[in-house]
Amino acid sequence: MNVRLIIVTLCLGLSACAVSASPSNSAAILPGLPPGYVPATDEEAVGYERAKVHTELGAQYFAEGQIGVALDEFNTALAAERRYVPAHYMLGLVYMELKEDARAEQYFKSALDLDSNNSEAHNNYGWFLCQRNHIDESIKQFMAALKNPLYETPEKPYLNAGICSLKRQDDKGAEEYFLKALKLSPNQPQALLALADIYYRANDLPNARAQMLTFNRFQNPTAESLWLGVRIEHKLASDKNAEASYAQMLRQRFPLSKEAQALAAGRYE
Repeated sequence: MNVRLIIVTLCLGLSACAVSASPSNSAAILPGLPPGYVPATDEEAVGYERAKVHTELGAQYFAEGQIGVALDEFNTALAAERRYVPAHYMLGLVYMELKEDARAEQYFKSALDLDSNNSEAHNNYGWFLCQRNHIDESIKQFMAALKNPLYETPEKPYLNAGICSLKRQDDKGAEEYFLKALKLSPNQPQALLALADIYYRANDLPNARAQMLTFNRFQNPTAESLWLGVRIEHKLASDKNAEASYAQMLRQRFPLSKEAQALAAGRYE
């Protein structure tokens, strides 16, 4: 899967991303600030709001690939409130994208130093570790993200753990994580497509077809999904119309893709 799928794992509004709570003082906690810290003055309150707004803007620019502008927004956020946790882990993602790994890790760790229970910080640090092939450490971070009962999007760490398990060719572990993600978010497209591929490679073709059909109901096709659909139906050899339909869409919508080239050459495996 493309590294830019990291954007899918982010909560771009950040109101849900930054939830962190301690049972003893949860009423006093503002999203994104360390547990127990409350702005004591009007100036600090304004700083918090500025940090929140600039972090949300930065996340939108980051999603659009405007890395330099995003970096400026996150630095502006920290200038307004140094303790705003989402600005720290978003800077980690920016420096990860820039391949400045030491600085990326510094910001992920500073986010967790401020709030060790912040699920989004754990999730994004885990994604960084996954992309650098530290798979065991990454999955530990994803599981740590799930420990916070107030985390609003627990399907994301399960999805990421599945993606990282595939990097070390652990199909069984990946399947378990993807199924957990789908239990929480039944129409999650990356999990559906990944499971279809796992089942196809395991020659469990009925399950592969079922995952593809669900994916197709809720997601626009991609070259990857159409090519997988072609191969599933080709191998099943029970519905030539379905195979032809996938093939036609692939040729029409993605004529220059490597998948369309493989189809033209008859390279199904």
